[in-house]
Order: sequence, then structure tokens, then C-alpha cells
Amino acid sequence: SADPPPVQLIVQFLEQASKPSVNEQNQVQPPPDNKRNRILKLLALKVAAHLKWDLDVLEKSLSVPVLNMLLNELLCISKVPPGTKHVDVDLSSLPPTTAMAILLYNRWAIRTIVQSSFPVKQVKPGPPQLNVMNQMQQEKELTENILKVLKEQAADSILVLEGALKLNKDLYVHTIRTLDLLAMEPGMVNGETESSTAGLKISAEEIECQVCYDLGAIYFQQGSTNAAVHENAKEKFFRTKELIAKTGSSSLHCTIDEERLAGYCQACGVLTSSSDDSSQQATPYSQIHSCMKSGNYQDLVKIFLEDNLALSLPVQFRQSVLRELFQKAQQGNDALDEICFKVCACNTVCDVMQGRTIDIQFCQLFLKPSKEKIDFLLEVCSRSINLENASESLKRKMAAFLKNLCLGLEDLQLVFMISSHELFIKLLKDDERKLLIDQMRKRSPRINLCTKPVTSFYDIPASASVNIGQLEHQLILSVDPWRIRQILIELHGMTSERQFWTISNKWEVPNVYGNVILGIKDNLTRDLVYILMAKGLHCSAIKDFAHAKQLFAACLELVTEFSPKLRQVMLNEMLLLDIYTHEAGAGVSGERPPSDLISRVRGYLEMRVPDIPLRQVIAEECVAFLLNWRENEYLTMQVPLPLVQTNPYVKLGQLLAATCKELPGPKESRRTAKDLWEVVVQICSVSNQHKRGNDGRVSLIKHRESTLGIMYSFTLFCENTFFFFLQEPLVLTTILSLFVKLHNVREDIVNDIAAEHISIWPSSIPNLQSVDFEAVAVTVKELVSYALTINSNNHFWLIIQADIYFATNQYSAALHYYLQAGAVCSDFFNKMVPPDVYTDQVIKRMIKCCSLLNCHTQVAILCQFLREVDYKTAFKALQEQNSHDAMDSYYDYIWDVTILEYLTYLHHKRGETDKRQIAIKAIGQTELNASNPEEVLQLAAQRRKKKFLQAMAKLYF
Repeated sequence: SADPPPVQLIVQFLEQASKPSVNEQNQVQPPPDNKRNRILKLLALKVAAHLKWDLDVLEKSLSVPVLNMLLNELLCISKVPPGTKHVDVDLSSLPPTTAMAILLYNRWAIRTIVQSSFPVKQVKPGPPQLNVMNQMQQEKELTENILKVLKEQAADSILVLEGALKLNKDLYVHTIRTLDLLAMEPGMVNGETESSTAGLKISAEEIECQVCYDLGAIYFQQGSTNAAVHENAKEKFFRTKELIAKTGSSSLHCTIDEERLAGYCQACGVLTSSSDDSSQQATPYSQIHSCMKSGNYQDLVKIFLEDNLALSLPVQFRQSVLRELFQKAQQGNDALDEICFKVCACNTVCDVMQGRTIDIQFCQLFLKPSKEKIDFLLEVCSRSINLENASESLKRKMAAFLKNLCLGLEDLQLVFMISSHELFIKLLKDDERKLLIDQMRKRSPRINLCTKPVTSFYDIPASASVNIGQLEHQLILSVDPWRIRQILIELHGMTSERQFWTISNKWEVPNVYGNVILGIKDNLTRDLVYILMAKGLHCSAIKDFAHAKQLFAACLELVTEFSPKLRQVMLNEMLLLDIYTHEAGAGVSGERPPSDLISRVRGYLEMRVPDIPLRQVIAEECVAFLLNWRENEYLTMQVPLPLVQTNPYVKLGQLLAATCKELPGPKESRRTAKDLWEVVVQICSVSNQHKRGNDGRVSLIKHRESTLGIMYSFTLFCENTFFFFLQEPLVLTTILSLFVKLHNVREDIVNDIAAEHISIWPSSIPNLQSVDFEAVAVTVKELVSYALTINSNNHFWLIIQADIYFATNQYSAALHYYLQAGAVCSDFFNKMVPPDVYTDQVIKRMIKCCSLLNCHTQVAILCQFLREVDYKTAFKALQEQNSHDAMDSYYDYIWDVTILEYLTYLHHKRGETDKRQIAIKAIGQTELNASNPEEVLQLAAQRRKKKFLQAMAKLYF
């Protein structure tokens, strides 16, 4: 085998020999053809000869440009005339070493084309070095150029190799000795004295084998665009297989990757169809493909049975056939269930014999064992091992499999079928058989129901189990409550030491419930309640409401008779689930919830059952639900007073409902708005102490000295507050405007944020230092982002989002949202944008955004949008020469003649004749004539506004 150092010598020798020279005029010249360079090239060829011209080794270690240079030197030294097309040369008339050089070059050309079509994993670059990067770029460009030439000559190379298959004679490849002869007597090497016997002999079979493989690879690649070529590839690959079988895998020159060849043969068998029956039966791959295509599944099983002894099919291929059968069975072909089991049984026994783990598919198919399944499985085992020639290791593996098979069965008749079989008797000693049978007879029943709190739930017979690991796997995956119960009964029958509610870290139950559930004394009942609730909560979280309802209903039935506390917990969770189901279903289209659901929500809020563990999110969702469906009458007039005083969410909901009810309303009727303001200011106070509830959420309940009883950890307020459950537009607008006002109150604020109904809130806060304004700013951002997910076309919310970006110096994003706000309320600017949307403040902020983005022509145009045109800002912007916008292309959007006249003067002063002409042309439009009626001038302005805003939208959307 060749070591890397000799290969690196080739690179060094050729790099030295190909270095360009510099003449006296400092001009770069091609490398000179002198003695030194000829010796270096000869040394490179000698290293390749030492490696026996093994293209696998050379391609792995040398780049395309270097190997191209090496093989061209080989052609040159082998006396192939430069510029001669190889396809025009008769190989049979050439000396053997010359013919072999042409073959090597064209084989490499084809292999390089094929290799270039494969995806290449990008090497992670190290620290950037300019000289290294330049060198890599040059090599990449050189490689691409060589590949381009090789692909253009691909047809010729294929013809050369096809012609080589007709030679049917041995050839010779240069060795170190023949290369030395070339150096000493270059005129004699291609003569009769040396050419016929000198060099390393390559047999005709080896040449044919290697050329067939290379041709098959290029034909296979071309088959992606021409399916007919796959037939040629198939012919060449199958011929390669025959030649390998004939010459053996220990060939000196012919090195074929047999695994890759098998993959090619399999792919060709799938991609082509032949009427020749003998060709279809050439390999197990083609036989299997034929069986799958014709539906002859019994023969398919026979092939797998025979291969269990031959072991010629790769495990990946076996699994792919089984997967295809499973897919066909799932599409409604019930007759394939038996075939799936038989093929799976063959694969499983094959895995056992080769020391691999048993696949879960076999365990699933063997959940309900039968006499027929056991009979077939024993037949597979018998036909998969030759006891006379099998090693002791192989026998132990088969014996262990049969023994574990018995231990997994509960039906003693099925166990007896296995234990009385001839293979079982031969593989296990008498003592081992007796011990196993005694274990089976003494095995205690696995089902122990303990106490039955709910008879109807437990009166279902449990099925036979496999082993604990497989059952735990099924328990994790199952969402069927009855199947979960069966699995737990079997697990508890196997062992009483495990707590099965702990086997998955994905099963999470809030602490407020967990303490109660883990207090259940019966282990089986505790596991069952915990797992049913955890799976139900998970299904609810991923919006799989149908399975969540089944799991909660089963859990409710289970806990009803032995725990009133858990019964109420489950009723509460099912209420929350019904709210989620309505909001995600009928509620999306605006359909009101049924009166029964509204009554249950009210009942939950008014519930006064002591010692019931409650989750904060349910109260939040219930209040948000009433607000979303405009149950303002109940919240403001009918809700019991004690409930308002004790439940902070109800109090917040009542204040929100009352405030929304009064909008827009006179100033004297805004007492509720002031109350809501005071509540939120108190929530945002950083001086309060926070309390976390048992369920891990932050509580709103404050100490007794708080008259309103409301408190929050404001760091978590943005994430956990029930405001983010609100969906009703007026309610969202109200709470959003409140936080915007609170944001604007701070003394150091530079850029106010605008919002609808902002005037209803107080303008000052007595204790300004107590408010966490950073948290307020975060809440405003989160709230407006959430609101836009509810309605992305609300122009007031879009203006708030734009103001936020403006305040945080994100001017491009701000322009995006200012333009979007105008677009949604004007049919993409085909109508006039309402003046309450594009106020002077909004236009001025758009002007500032454009100015800071160096789009000065846009600034001048926007100055026209103001109620009073801001000439000072417009003229100052137009004086800027470093503008990043389209400049004079925007002049058609200017309708103010004064600005156009200033532009004309400015370009004249700068000597910009072309731009001055564009400005003069814009002034000369008849619709801008000052003598026109006001309606004409306004129409001209409106048309230019429309076009300009549409052009801006295309830039920033």
C-alpha cells in the first residue's frame, strides 16, 4: 500500500517543474524545457509508477490540476503526438505502453466527471490568510476550467474506452525501469526491442473489468437526463461483476469498490426493466425487484429465507424492502400483513445471527403471537443456521434468542411448541431446558389489580406483554387512555419497585397538582392519574385537542369516586380545554361560543370550593374569554362584589370592560379609565415584593395592606400576563394605549409613541421613580407584536410599531411600518391616506428616517406632504450631494413648483446640465401651472403622492 509521502513528492516535483520564469525585461515566461525540469517531471512519473498508477490512490491525494499535469506528462513521454484526438487513434496499432497511457488518461477523465457530480462537504475554513485564499481561488478556477474541457471531450473519452473493450489483449504500464530506459534511450523505447514486454503487465480481463466499471459510472450519471442510458450502465456493471467473480478480488491493477458496485447494480435493476428472464434472475436484487413489481410475495419470502444462510443482502437493503411492504400494507392491502411479519422475521433472525439488536417492528408484529407465527419463526431459525458447520458463538446467539422468545410468551402451549422443537433441543442442554420450563411454570400472574376505585375503567382484560423496556417505549408513545391503562397493569405485574410516571422527562404536571397526585397511595392509580394528566396537558399545548379531551375524560372518570379534589381539578382543566378548542375552531370565524360554555366560565370564576388547587392560567383565560366575547355587561354589572374584591383578574377584567364601554365618552365619565391606570401603575411599580404561586407562575395577589390586592413580578409580566390572551380589537387597543401613555410619561423620553384613545389616561404619575420604565418599554413592544398577530392590517397598531422602531433608531424598519400603515388603509395608496393616519408628526418622522438614511430627495418630496410645506428642510436636503436614493428619477413626484425651481437653480449652479433639464421638464408639465383651478392642482398632487408612496413601498416592503 502506498504511503502519503510519495504522493506529496509528485506535487513537489511538478510544482518545481512548472514554475514560470522571468526574463530580463521582467516579463513572465512559461517554464523552460531544460534538463532540470525534465528530470523533475521524470521523478514525478517514477513516483506514480512506484504507486503502480493506481488511480484510486492518485485521485484521493492529488488535486485535479496536478493529476491532469501528471497524466499529460505520461502521454508526452509515451510518444502520444500532442494535439491528436485520442478517438482518432487505433489503439491496437500502438505500442502497449502508449495504448495504456491513453487508457489511463481517458479513464481518469471519465472518473473525474463522475466525481464532480457528487456533493462535496465544505471544509471549515481556518483563520483567513490572503495568500492562502488567493491560492485556493486560483486552484478552484483551474479545476473548473479543466472540468469544462473534460466534459466537452466526454463523448470522445467514452468512445476511446468502448474501443478498448474490443482490444482483448494484455497491455503494459510504465515502471521505474522503463522510465529510466526512456531517459537513456528515448528512441528505442517504442521500438520492438522494449515495447512488447517492458513494463508492468496488465491482463486483458483486468483492463476490461476496470473500463466496464468506469463506463458504467458515466452511463449511470448520464441516465439522470436520458433514462435509456441506464440500460448501458446496467450491462457494464453486471459485466464488471462477472469479471470480478472470474479474476477474483485480489487483482493487482483492478481495484473495484464492490459495495459501491452492488449499489449501482441494485439501482440499475430498479431503474431498468428487461424482457430477458435470465437477466432478471442474475442477482437477488433483481429477483426481489421483480417479485415486488409483480406482487409475487411468496417467492420474495423464499429469497429472504435463502439469503439468511448466504448473507449476501446488506441490512439496509433488507430494511428498505420491509419499509416498502409496510407502506403498501398501510394503504389498505391487508393481505400483506402476513408477508410483512414473514420478511420481518427473516430480518430479525438475520440480525440475531450477526449480533445486532432486535428491531422494534418485530416486537410490535409479535404482540399477538399465534401457532402459525411460531411455526414460521421456527422454520426461519432452522434454515438460518447449519448446525454442523456453525461456530459455538453462532449457536449461543440462536439459543439465547429462542430462550428469550419463550420467556416473552404467556401461553404455555406456544412455549411448548418452541421447547419441543428439534432445533431448541439441539441448541440447549438438558439442564438449561429443564430450568427454563420450571421458570415458565412457576411464573406468577402478572396482573394484580389492587384496589379498584372505578370499576368500569378497570374491567378490561390486559393483553400479554413483552418486556419492560418495550412496554415503557409504548407507554411513552401512546395517547390512547385504555392502552395506557393496559400497559401500566402489565408493568406493575412485572415489578412493584418502579415509579413509571418518572420514565419520561417530557411528562410535566404543575406543582400545584403534582403534590395532590403523588399523595395517592395506590402505585398503579398514582401512575395512571399522573400520566393521563401529563399527556393531556401536552396534547393541549400542541393543539391536539381531540386526544387531550379523551385523556382528560378518562382521568376524570378515574378520580371521580375516590378524590373530589382531583375531580374538580379535572373539571377545571376540561373547561380550559374547551376554551382553547373554541378559540382555535369556531372562534376563528367569529362564531360566538355556546351559552353553556359561557355559563361554565362564569361558574369557575364564582367557585368557592375550599382547598382546591388552582392554576393561575385558568383564571386569566376565563377573564380574557369574557372580554374577547364582549361579556361586558356581566363583568361591569352582574359579577358578584366579593369576587371582584378577591380575584385580581376579575377586577382587571371589570375595569377593562368598563373603560371600553365608555369609549370615546366625555371626560367626566372616565373614572374607570383612571382606576385602570392606577392599577397598572401599581403593577409596574419596582418597589413591590413579588410572590410566586405553587404552580410556578407569578401571583397577582399582594399582601393584605394592598387595597386592590394586585401584584406582579414585572420581569415576567410581559410573558405571563393575561393581556396576551386578549383578542378583541377594542380591548387590545385600550390596554395598548394605556401602556403607550405610561411609556410617554417618563421625563427623559425624546420621541413619544402615538396611539388611539391615548387622551383618556392621566398625564402624570405622583411617584415617577417607582415605575420600571424599561419593563414598560418591553411590554409595549411585546403587546404591539402580539396585537399584529391578531390583526396585521390595523393601521393604528402599525403606527405604534413604526414609532417604536423610530424611537430605537431603526429607521428602515420604521419606514416599513409607516408605509404599511398607509397602504392598508388606502388600498395600497390608490385612495387618499386618511389624515388621522399620516399626521404631521408621522410625516416628520418619515422625513427624519429618510434623512438619516441619506435619502435626501425623498426628504424633499415628503416635505410637500406637510400641511405647510417645509421649504427650509427640503432645500437643505437637496443641497446634499451624497444621496443614496434615485435623486433625479424622483423629480416626477414633485408637484411644488418652488422646490422644482430651486432644483433648476441648484443644478445650473453646479453645472449639472442633464439634471437641470429633467427639473425643467418637470416644471413644464401643464397640470402644475399655477393658473390651473385648485381642483386640478390637488389632483396633480394626489397622483404624484400615490406614485411616490407606491415606489417607496416597493423599496421598503
